[in-house]
Amino acid sequence: MGLQASFFKKIFKFGFDAHTSRGRMKNKTSWFVKIWLDNNSDVVGVGECAPLPGLSIDAVPDFENELVKVIAKVPDLNPLESYEEGRLREIIPSQFPAITFGMETAMLDLINGGKRIIYKNDFIKGVPIPINGLVWMGDLDFMRKQVDEKIELGFQCIKLKIGGLDFDSECELLRSIRNQHKEKNIQIRLDANGAFSADEVMSRLNVLSEFDIHSIEQPIPPGLAAMESLCQNSPIPIALDEELIGKLTRESKMDLLHRLKPAFIVLKPMLHGGLSGCREWITLAEQLKINWWITSSLESSIGLNAICQFTANYSVSLPQGLGTGTIYENNIKSPLTVSGGRISYDLRRNWDILN
Repeated sequence: MGLQASFFKKIFKFGFDAHTSRGRMKNKTSWFVKIWLDNNSDVVGVGECAPLPGLSIDAVPDFENELVKVIAKVPDLNPLESYEEGRLREIIPSQFPAITFGMETAMLDLINGGKRIIYKNDFIKGVPIPINGLVWMGDLDFMRKQVDEKIELGFQCIKLKIGGLDFDSECELLRSIRNQHKEKNIQIRLDANGAFSADEVMSRLNVLSEFDIHSIEQPIPPGLAAMESLCQNSPIPIALDEELIGKLTRESKMDLLHRLKPAFIVLKPMLHGGLSGCREWITLAEQLKINWWITSSLESSIGLNAICQFTANYSVSLPQGLGTGTIYENNIKSPLTVSGGRISYDLRRNWDILN
């Protein structure tokens, strides 16, 4: 009895005009890992590998070639060992976190019966997770319309990506949210994706703080010396995101957190070392009294489901960034459902069969 593995590629098409800090996106490519025991090909674990172009350290031209090499080593793994206790991470280069995520989740899925169950926790029993409502970049009217729709749907936390419009227009949008929705006590998060320069950032944060902002992700580009002072002196709590990318060892993670001491870190398993890498980030952050939340990174339903189940292993109170399940017009149908600002697993719904 041994392990077998394969993979296939699928291109997902955005169901709207998706603008990010890295430009417009029309589609997104994912590679799906399938793992099974050679004496039972009916039970298959599935995991998604989906590096983000322009952001992930493993969004490189030879990504698929590296995945082929990893898949070829799967038969050498001991199927009686769990992915944590065995040699799974030994066969995956650390600079390929998307492959780590896909392999970890496929193995866990296989261990739990090949039913897209990654962890047998409360989430798959129907207990929901609070999430933020993500507002995509666009012109002022487009963003305002999204905000109104999210609030109408019951979201109490709205996350806006800024840096795509001129600063005055973005302030106008924030002002309108506060004026029009005073009674609803909406929490506002901002994600700057490094849009501000070190010279201008403090003055802009002072202006933005007038709108009662919960936090701002990555106000300046990662790697700048100014981030240390910014984390300590910003009028808005700083959340690190891109700053975490490429920190592959426990030592480098601890050094970053000790040095910068942010209010929050934002974890993306696909970018930040898979499930095991994020678990390490969480352990280190909690030791330093740094709060965190988990965010998806444009995965399909397969990856999003795994991230939700991983998140549900923790007692979370902050809204998580897990509301991207409806962005693709050809997404994989799943039990995931969003309602009232929460994501849940609807046991009455089935998964599409994967080819």
